[in-house]
Amino acid sequence: MLNHPLTDTDLPSAATGIAAIAARCANDAEDNRRLDPEVVSAVLAAGFARHFVPAAWGGNAGTFTDLTDAVVTIGSACASTAWYASLTASLGRMAAFLPAEGQAELWSAGPDPLIVGALMPVGTAQPVDGGWQLSGRWTFVSAVDYSDWALVCAMAATGAAPQARFFAVPRSGYRIEDTWFNVGMRGTGSNTLVIADQFVPAARSFTRDEVAAGGAGGSAALCHAVPLKAVNGLSFAAPVLGAARGALDAWTGYLGEKVRKAAPRPGLTAAGPAGHELTLARSSGEIDAAELLLRRVAAVADTGTVGPLDVARSTRDCALAVDLLVTAVDRLFRAAGTSGQSSTNAIQRFWRDVNAASSHVVLQFEPAAGAYAALLLKL
Repeated sequence: MLNHPLTDTDLPSAATGIAAIAARCANDAEDNRRLDPEVVSAVLAAGFARHFVPAAWGGNAGTFTDLTDAVVTIGSACASTAWYASLTASLGRMAAFLPAEGQAELWSAGPDPLIVGALMPVGTAQPVDGGWQLSGRWTFVSAVDYSDWALVCAMAATGAAPQARFFAVPRSGYRIEDTWFNVGMRGTGSNTLVIADQFVPAARSFTRDEVAAGGAGGSAALCHAVPLKAVNGLSFAAPVLGAARGALDAWTGYLGEKVRKAAPRPGLTAAGPAGHELTLARSSGEIDAAELLLRRVAAVADTGTVGPLDVARSTRDCALAVDLLVTAVDRLFRAAGTSGQSSTNAIQRFWRDVNAASSHVVLQFEPAAGAYAALLLKL
Protein backbone atom coordinates (compact mmCIF):
# COMPACT_ATOMS: atom_id res chain seq x y z
CA MET A 1 0.00 0.00 0.00
CA LEU A 2 1.29 3.46 -0.92
CA ASN A 3 2.05 5.96 1.83
CA HIS A 4 -0.81 8.46 1.81
CA PRO A 5 -1.65 10.27 5.08
CA LEU A 6 -5.29 11.28 4.89
CA THR A 7 -6.14 14.94 4.32
CA ASP A 8 -8.74 16.78 6.40
CA THR A 9 -10.52 18.41 3.45
CA ASP A 10 -13.71 17.19 1.80
CA LEU A 11 -13.49 15.43 -1.55
CA PRO A 12 -14.54 18.31 -3.87
CA SER A 13 -12.18 20.72 -2.09
CA ALA A 14 -9.27 18.29 -2.18
CA ALA A 15 -9.82 17.74 -5.90
CA THR A 16 -8.44 21.18 -6.75
CA GLY A 17 -5.05 20.32 -5.26
CA ILE A 18 -5.05 16.91 -6.93
CA ALA A 19 -5.82 18.55 -10.28
CA ALA A 20 -2.72 20.75 -9.94
CA ILE A 21 -0.52 17.71 -9.25
CA ALA A 22 -2.15 15.70 -12.04
CA ALA A 23 -1.66 18.52 -14.56
CA ARG A 24 2.04 18.73 -13.67
CA CYS A 25 2.47 14.97 -14.09
CA ALA A 26 0.19 14.48 -17.11
CA ASN A 27 2.91 14.36 -19.77
CA ASP A 28 4.99 11.89 -17.79
CA ALA A 29 1.90 9.73 -17.29
CA GLU A 30 1.45 9.68 -21.07
CA ASP A 31 5.08 8.70 -21.65
CA ASN A 32 5.16 6.07 -18.89
CA ARG A 33 1.67 4.70 -19.65
CA ARG A 34 0.78 4.84 -15.96
CA LEU A 35 0.13 7.48 -13.33
CA ASP A 36 2.92 8.96 -11.23
CA PRO A 37 3.04 7.50 -7.67
CA GLU A 38 2.59 11.04 -6.32
CA VAL A 39 -0.72 11.33 -8.14
CA VAL A 40 -1.90 7.91 -6.99
CA SER A 41 -1.04 8.74 -3.37
CA ALA A 42 -2.73 12.15 -3.55
CA VAL A 43 -6.00 10.57 -4.70
CA LEU A 44 -5.92 8.05 -1.86
CA ALA A 45 -4.97 10.73 0.67
CA ALA A 46 -7.99 12.79 -0.39
CA GLY A 47 -10.29 9.91 0.55
CA PHE A 48 -11.44 8.61 -2.83
CA ALA A 49 -10.90 4.96 -1.90
CA ARG A 50 -12.93 5.32 1.30
CA HIS A 51 -15.64 7.53 -0.20
CA PHE A 52 -18.25 4.74 -0.49
CA VAL A 53 -16.78 2.37 2.11
CA PRO A 54 -19.29 1.59 4.91
CA ALA A 55 -18.91 3.68 8.05
CA ALA A 56 -18.47 0.48 10.05
CA TRP A 57 -15.01 0.10 8.47
CA GLY A 58 -14.03 3.76 8.77
CA GLY A 59 -15.39 4.83 5.40
CA ASN A 60 -17.46 7.87 4.51
CA ALA A 61 -20.47 6.23 2.80
CA GLY A 62 -20.53 9.43 0.75
CA THR A 63 -22.66 10.85 -2.04
CA PHE A 64 -22.53 10.48 -5.80
CA THR A 65 -22.80 14.24 -6.19
CA ASP A 66 -19.63 14.91 -4.19
CA LEU A 67 -17.75 12.23 -6.10
CA THR A 68 -18.92 13.57 -9.47
CA ASP A 69 -17.90 17.13 -8.58
CA ALA A 70 -14.44 15.98 -7.51
CA VAL A 71 -13.89 13.73 -10.52
CA VAL A 72 -14.88 16.47 -12.97
CA THR A 73 -12.44 18.89 -11.34
CA ILE A 74 -9.59 16.40 -11.64
CA GLY A 75 -10.60 15.45 -15.18
CA SER A 76 -10.20 19.04 -16.34
CA ALA A 77 -6.48 18.58 -15.66
CA CYS A 78 -5.95 14.88 -16.45
CA ALA A 79 -8.60 12.43 -17.61
CA SER A 80 -6.52 9.41 -16.64
CA THR A 81 -6.25 10.57 -13.03
CA ALA A 82 -9.99 11.28 -12.91
CA TRP A 83 -10.73 7.82 -14.33
CA TYR A 84 -8.63 6.18 -11.62
CA ALA A 85 -10.17 8.32 -8.85
CA SER A 86 -13.69 7.57 -10.01
CA LEU A 87 -13.15 3.82 -10.33
CA THR A 88 -11.35 3.28 -7.04
CA ALA A 89 -14.26 4.99 -5.26
CA SER A 90 -16.83 2.96 -7.17
CA LEU A 91 -15.07 -0.31 -6.45
CA GLY A 92 -15.09 0.49 -2.75
CA ARG A 93 -18.87 0.69 -3.04
CA MET A 94 -19.04 -2.65 -4.82
CA ALA A 95 -16.85 -4.30 -2.18
CA ALA A 96 -19.53 -3.43 0.38
CA PHE A 97 -21.56 -6.28 -1.10
CA LEU A 98 -19.08 -8.83 0.26
CA PRO A 99 -20.17 -10.87 3.29
CA ALA A 100 -19.16 -9.26 6.59
CA GLU A 101 -16.18 -11.60 7.04
CA GLY A 102 -14.83 -10.69 3.61
CA GLN A 103 -15.28 -6.97 4.27
CA ALA A 104 -13.40 -7.32 7.55
CA GLU A 105 -10.47 -8.91 5.74
CA LEU A 106 -10.38 -6.41 2.89
CA TRP A 107 -10.54 -3.37 5.18
CA SER A 108 -8.57 -4.87 8.08
CA ALA A 109 -5.85 -2.20 7.76
CA GLY A 110 -8.28 0.66 7.19
CA PRO A 111 -10.71 1.94 4.54
CA ASP A 112 -8.11 3.10 2.01
CA PRO A 113 -6.76 0.11 0.05
CA LEU A 114 -6.59 0.73 -3.69
CA ILE A 115 -9.13 -1.67 -5.17
CA VAL A 116 -9.11 -2.24 -8.92
CA GLY A 117 -11.75 -4.09 -10.86
CA ALA A 118 -12.68 -6.16 -13.87
CA LEU A 119 -16.43 -6.29 -14.39
CA MET A 120 -16.65 -8.60 -17.39
CA PRO A 121 -17.12 -12.29 -16.42
CA VAL A 122 -14.23 -13.67 -18.44
CA GLY A 123 -12.72 -15.82 -15.68
CA THR A 124 -13.84 -19.21 -14.40
CA ALA A 125 -14.43 -20.42 -10.86
CA GLN A 126 -14.89 -23.96 -9.60
CA PRO A 127 -16.51 -24.66 -6.21
CA VAL A 128 -14.18 -26.27 -3.68
CA ASP A 129 -14.35 -26.87 0.04
CA GLY A 130 -14.65 -23.47 1.75
CA GLY A 131 -14.76 -21.37 -1.38
CA TRP A 132 -13.72 -21.22 -5.01
CA GLN A 133 -10.76 -22.03 -7.25
CA LEU A 134 -10.41 -19.02 -9.55
CA SER A 135 -8.56 -18.57 -12.85
CA GLY A 136 -8.72 -15.96 -15.58
CA ARG A 137 -7.14 -13.19 -17.58
CA TRP A 138 -8.76 -9.76 -17.36
CA THR A 139 -7.66 -6.99 -19.73
CA PHE A 140 -7.93 -3.22 -19.29
CA VAL A 141 -7.69 -3.08 -15.48
CA SER A 142 -6.96 0.58 -14.72
CA ALA A 143 -4.25 1.48 -12.14
CA VAL A 144 -3.60 -2.22 -11.55
CA ASP A 145 0.15 -1.65 -11.03
CA TYR A 146 -0.61 0.21 -7.79
CA SER A 147 -3.40 -2.04 -6.55
CA ASP A 148 -3.79 -3.65 -3.14
CA TRP A 149 -6.86 -5.71 -4.04
CA ALA A 150 -8.73 -6.69 -7.18
CA LEU A 151 -12.44 -7.33 -7.57
CA VAL A 152 -12.86 -9.53 -10.65
CA CYS A 153 -15.87 -11.18 -12.26
CA ALA A 154 -15.96 -14.80 -13.37
CA MET A 155 -18.47 -17.45 -14.36
CA ALA A 156 -18.84 -19.85 -11.45
CA ALA A 157 -19.88 -23.45 -11.94
CA THR A 158 -23.05 -23.74 -9.86
CA GLY A 159 -25.46 -26.55 -10.69
CA ALA A 160 -27.14 -26.53 -14.07
CA ALA A 161 -26.22 -23.00 -15.17
CA PRO A 162 -23.03 -20.99 -14.55
CA GLN A 163 -23.43 -17.92 -12.34
CA ALA A 164 -21.58 -14.60 -12.66
CA ARG A 165 -19.82 -13.83 -9.39
CA PHE A 166 -17.32 -11.26 -8.14
CA PHE A 167 -14.21 -12.34 -6.25
CA ALA A 168 -11.96 -10.20 -4.04
CA VAL A 169 -8.31 -11.17 -4.45
CA PRO A 170 -5.33 -9.60 -2.63
CA ARG A 171 -2.28 -8.37 -4.56
CA SER A 172 -0.36 -11.54 -3.74
CA GLY A 173 -2.95 -13.58 -5.64
CA TYR A 174 -2.45 -12.18 -9.15
CA ARG A 175 0.21 -11.06 -11.58
CA ILE A 176 0.23 -8.18 -14.07
CA GLU A 177 1.10 -8.20 -17.77
CA ASP A 178 2.21 -4.94 -19.37
CA THR A 179 -0.26 -4.66 -22.26
CA TRP A 180 -1.54 -1.05 -22.21
CA PHE A 181 -0.38 0.78 -25.36
CA ASN A 182 -3.55 2.64 -26.35
CA VAL A 183 -3.76 5.98 -28.10
CA GLY A 184 -5.99 7.58 -25.45
CA MET A 185 -6.28 7.44 -21.65
CA ARG A 186 -2.65 6.36 -21.69
CA GLY A 187 -1.99 7.33 -18.09
CA THR A 188 -4.54 4.89 -16.70
CA GLY A 189 -2.05 2.01 -16.97
CA SER A 190 -4.93 -0.34 -17.82
CA ASN A 191 -2.84 -3.47 -18.00
CA THR A 192 -3.86 -7.12 -17.83
CA LEU A 193 -4.50 -8.96 -14.57
CA VAL A 194 -3.88 -12.72 -14.51
CA ILE A 195 -5.01 -15.24 -11.88
CA ALA A 196 -3.93 -18.86 -12.10
CA ASP A 197 -5.77 -21.41 -9.96
CA GLN A 198 -6.14 -19.15 -6.91
CA PHE A 199 -8.21 -20.19 -3.90
CA VAL A 200 -10.77 -17.57 -2.86
CA PRO A 201 -12.71 -18.12 0.40
CA ALA A 202 -16.49 -18.02 0.14
CA ALA A 203 -16.57 -14.83 2.26
CA ARG A 204 -14.68 -12.98 -0.46
CA SER A 205 -17.30 -13.50 -3.15
CA PHE A 206 -20.78 -12.29 -4.06
CA THR A 207 -23.02 -12.65 -7.09
CA ARG A 208 -23.31 -10.09 -9.85
CA ASP A 209 -27.07 -10.15 -9.32
CA GLU A 210 -26.60 -8.85 -5.77
CA VAL A 211 -24.70 -5.73 -6.76
CA ALA A 212 -26.99 -5.26 -9.76
CA ALA A 213 -30.01 -5.15 -7.45
CA GLY A 214 -28.43 -2.84 -4.86
CA GLY A 215 -28.95 -2.93 -1.11
CA ALA A 216 -25.61 -4.07 0.31
CA GLY A 217 -26.20 -6.25 3.34
CA GLY A 218 -25.48 -4.70 6.71
CA SER A 219 -25.40 -1.09 5.46
CA ALA A 220 -28.18 1.45 5.84
CA ALA A 221 -26.32 4.08 3.78
CA LEU A 222 -28.20 5.44 0.78
CA CYS A 223 -25.19 4.98 -1.49
CA HIS A 224 -25.33 1.22 -0.95
CA ALA A 225 -29.01 0.94 -1.82
CA VAL A 226 -28.49 1.94 -5.46
CA PRO A 227 -28.49 -0.69 -8.24
CA LEU A 228 -25.20 -0.84 -10.14
CA LYS A 229 -26.72 0.05 -13.51
CA ALA A 230 -28.11 3.29 -12.08
CA VAL A 231 -24.59 4.65 -11.48
CA ASN A 232 -22.19 2.50 -13.48
CA GLY A 233 -22.28 4.87 -16.44
CA LEU A 234 -21.69 7.85 -14.14
CA SER A 235 -18.38 6.37 -12.99
CA PHE A 236 -17.08 6.49 -16.56
CA ALA A 237 -18.91 9.57 -17.85
CA ALA A 238 -17.75 11.98 -15.10
CA PRO A 239 -14.07 11.77 -16.15
CA VAL A 240 -15.14 12.46 -19.75
CA LEU A 241 -17.02 15.57 -18.62
CA GLY A 242 -13.91 16.73 -16.79
CA ALA A 243 -11.75 16.15 -19.87
CA ALA A 244 -14.21 18.08 -22.04
CA ARG A 245 -14.03 20.98 -19.58
CA GLY A 246 -10.25 20.77 -19.80
CA ALA A 247 -10.39 20.82 -23.59
CA LEU A 248 -12.68 23.86 -23.54
CA ASP A 249 -10.38 25.72 -21.14
CA ALA A 250 -7.31 24.87 -23.22
CA TRP A 251 -9.03 25.82 -26.47
CA THR A 252 -10.40 29.10 -25.09
CA GLY A 253 -6.98 30.12 -23.81
CA TYR A 254 -5.25 29.09 -27.02
CA LEU A 255 -7.74 30.76 -29.37
CA GLY A 256 -8.11 33.80 -27.14
CA GLU A 257 -4.39 34.46 -27.37
CA LYS A 258 -4.44 33.80 -31.10
CA VAL A 259 -7.31 36.24 -31.65
CA ARG A 260 -5.65 38.93 -29.53
CA LYS A 261 -2.45 38.66 -31.54
CA ALA A 262 -4.20 38.67 -34.89
CA ALA A 263 -4.54 41.80 -36.97
CA PRO A 264 -7.86 43.58 -36.46
CA ARG A 265 -10.57 42.03 -38.57
CA PRO A 266 -14.36 41.94 -38.44
CA GLY A 267 -15.71 39.74 -35.67
CA LEU A 268 -19.39 40.41 -35.32
CA THR A 269 -20.81 41.65 -38.57
CA ALA A 270 -24.21 41.83 -40.16
CA ALA A 271 -23.60 38.32 -41.43
CA GLY A 272 -23.21 36.97 -37.89
CA PRO A 273 -20.45 35.96 -35.48
CA ALA A 274 -17.02 34.69 -36.52
CA GLY A 275 -16.41 30.96 -36.68
CA HIS A 276 -14.50 30.73 -33.42
CA GLU A 277 -17.36 32.42 -31.57
CA LEU A 278 -19.83 29.88 -32.91
CA THR A 279 -17.48 27.06 -31.92
CA LEU A 280 -17.12 28.44 -28.41
CA ALA A 281 -20.84 28.99 -27.89
CA ARG A 282 -22.01 25.65 -29.28
CA SER A 283 -19.34 23.47 -27.69
CA SER A 284 -19.61 25.12 -24.28
CA GLY A 285 -23.41 24.77 -24.46
CA GLU A 286 -23.16 21.06 -25.24
CA ILE A 287 -20.74 20.55 -22.36
CA ASP A 288 -23.10 22.41 -20.02
CA ALA A 289 -26.01 20.25 -21.21
CA ALA A 290 -24.01 17.07 -20.59
CA GLU A 291 -23.16 18.27 -17.10
CA LEU A 292 -26.82 18.87 -16.29
CA LEU A 293 -27.66 15.32 -17.38
CA LEU A 294 -24.91 13.81 -15.22
CA ARG A 295 -25.81 15.95 -12.22
CA ARG A 296 -29.36 14.63 -12.42
CA VAL A 297 -28.06 11.05 -12.49
CA ALA A 298 -26.03 11.73 -9.34
CA ALA A 299 -28.89 13.55 -7.59
CA VAL A 300 -31.34 10.71 -8.26
CA ALA A 301 -28.82 8.14 -7.01
CA ASP A 302 -28.30 10.16 -3.83
CA THR A 303 -31.96 9.71 -2.92
CA GLY A 304 -31.28 5.99 -2.47
CA THR A 305 -34.67 5.22 -4.04
CA VAL A 306 -34.13 4.25 -7.65
CA GLY A 307 -36.76 2.42 -9.68
CA PRO A 308 -36.42 0.57 -12.99
CA LEU A 309 -37.31 3.64 -15.06
CA ASP A 310 -34.78 5.73 -13.11
CA VAL A 311 -32.12 3.12 -13.91
CA ALA A 312 -32.98 3.13 -17.62
CA ARG A 313 -33.08 6.93 -17.77
CA SER A 314 -29.78 7.30 -15.93
CA THR A 315 -28.11 4.83 -18.28
CA ARG A 316 -29.52 6.76 -21.24
CA ASP A 317 -28.43 10.09 -19.78
CA CYS A 318 -24.85 8.99 -19.22
CA ALA A 319 -24.53 7.70 -22.77
CA LEU A 320 -26.23 10.76 -24.25
CA ALA A 321 -24.04 13.09 -22.19
CA VAL A 322 -20.90 11.41 -23.49
CA ASP A 323 -22.18 11.68 -27.09
CA LEU A 324 -22.62 15.43 -26.53
CA LEU A 325 -19.13 15.70 -25.04
CA VAL A 326 -17.48 13.87 -27.94
CA THR A 327 -19.25 16.13 -30.42
CA ALA A 328 -18.19 19.26 -28.52
CA VAL A 329 -14.56 18.24 -28.15
CA ASP A 330 -14.29 17.07 -31.77
CA ARG A 331 -15.46 20.52 -32.85
CA LEU A 332 -12.91 22.22 -30.60
CA PHE A 333 -10.14 20.02 -31.94
CA ARG A 334 -10.98 20.78 -35.57
CA ALA A 335 -11.22 24.49 -34.84
CA ALA A 336 -7.81 24.50 -33.15
CA GLY A 337 -6.15 23.84 -36.50
CA THR A 338 -2.79 22.22 -37.04
CA SER A 339 -1.26 23.87 -33.97
CA GLY A 340 -3.83 22.15 -31.79
CA GLN A 341 -2.40 18.80 -32.89
CA SER A 342 1.02 19.54 -31.43
CA SER A 343 2.17 17.09 -28.78
CA THR A 344 2.79 20.10 -26.52
CA ASN A 345 -0.82 21.28 -26.82
CA ALA A 346 -3.18 19.87 -24.19
CA ILE A 347 -6.12 20.06 -26.61
CA GLN A 348 -4.97 16.98 -28.52
CA ARG A 349 -4.53 14.97 -25.28
CA PHE A 350 -8.04 15.82 -24.10
CA TRP A 351 -9.38 14.99 -27.58
CA ARG A 352 -7.71 11.58 -27.56
CA ASP A 353 -8.85 10.87 -24.01
CA VAL A 354 -12.48 11.86 -24.62
CA ASN A 355 -12.74 9.72 -27.73
CA ALA A 356 -10.98 6.76 -26.13
CA ALA A 357 -13.10 6.86 -22.96
CA SER A 358 -16.32 7.19 -24.94
CA SER A 359 -15.80 3.73 -26.44
CA HIS A 360 -16.42 2.04 -23.09
CA VAL A 361 -19.23 -0.48 -23.33
CA VAL A 362 -21.41 1.16 -20.64
CA LEU A 363 -21.38 4.48 -22.51
CA GLN A 364 -22.87 3.25 -25.80
CA PHE A 365 -26.08 5.10 -26.63
CA GLU A 366 -27.85 2.53 -28.84
CA PRO A 367 -28.35 -0.20 -26.20
CA ALA A 368 -29.14 2.43 -23.55
CA ALA A 369 -31.73 4.02 -25.84
CA GLY A 370 -33.30 0.66 -26.65
CA ALA A 371 -33.62 -0.34 -22.99
CA TYR A 372 -35.09 3.03 -22.02
CA ALA A 373 -37.60 3.13 -24.86
CA ALA A 374 -38.71 -0.48 -24.34
CA LEU A 375 -39.35 0.09 -20.63
CA LEU A 376 -41.05 3.45 -21.10
CA LEU A 377 -43.40 2.13 -23.79
CA LYS A 378 -44.20 -0.93 -21.69
CA LEU A 379 -45.08 1.24 -18.70
